[in-house]
Amino acid sequence: MVSLTTIPSRINKTHLTIRSILSQSKKPKKVLLWVHESLKDQIPNSLKKLEKGIFEIRFASWDTSHLKLVESIKAYPQENIVTIDDDLMYPPTFLETLYQEHLKYPKVIMANEAREIKFSKQGLPLPYTEWHHIHQQPMQSKDVLPLGVFGILYPPNSLDAKVFDVDLFTKLAPKADDLWFKAMSLLKNTTSRITENKPEKPILILGTQKIALKRTNKHQDFNRIQWMQLMEYFKL
Repeated sequence: MVSLTTIPSRINKTHLTIRSILSQSKKPKKVLLWVHESLKDQIPNSLKKLEKGIFEIRFASWDTSHLKLVESIKAYPQENIVTIDDDLMYPPTFLETLYQEHLKYPKVIMANEAREIKFSKQGLPLPYTEWHHIHQQPMQSKDVLPLGVFGILYPPNSLDAKVFDVDLFTKLAPKADDLWFKAMSLLKNTTSRITENKPEKPILILGTQKIALKRTNKHQDFNRIQWMQLMEYFKL
């Protein structure tokens, strides 16, 4: 299953992402787009006309980037769920390649792109800019941070039940769903792995970057702050 969310500034272009997923060489069981209930009357026709067969738009009473996985796990706890971003068009072999990697390691969270969480000698997380992208193959450890931009496959029961606590992740990691899901995987003792075989890079959709979490998280080092809050709260 494929799951994503979107925001008002991108909703008129989200159909491009959906079309790329509906055109995959390996079709998903279902494609779920989660949006805040305040947008019920703002769904463009470009999305409505795709809502047949496996694609479905669902509404939630809360609204952060965590939505793309939390509600899908709640609705389909026994399914493999692939999260994607709403500002990219994915290559045709994206799902097939990721699924084949999953079959090799069915209990592991599988990501096409990841960083390695780095710590100081004192055990404190270094600035996020020093969490370098992982290029060596293979790499599977508790320090692998899957990045949602290029797709992440979460197998069933790979995250702790606290994943559903909206109040808690709004407090500890309000702008970092990747970090929240990473913490939930550690609580469940689930490792993450970067894929060995990758599809082509997704294509960025023009005009979607006016509002982006990475502006705050990376440039102001908010990712490190949020990770420290998660470490302290959960004693990671």
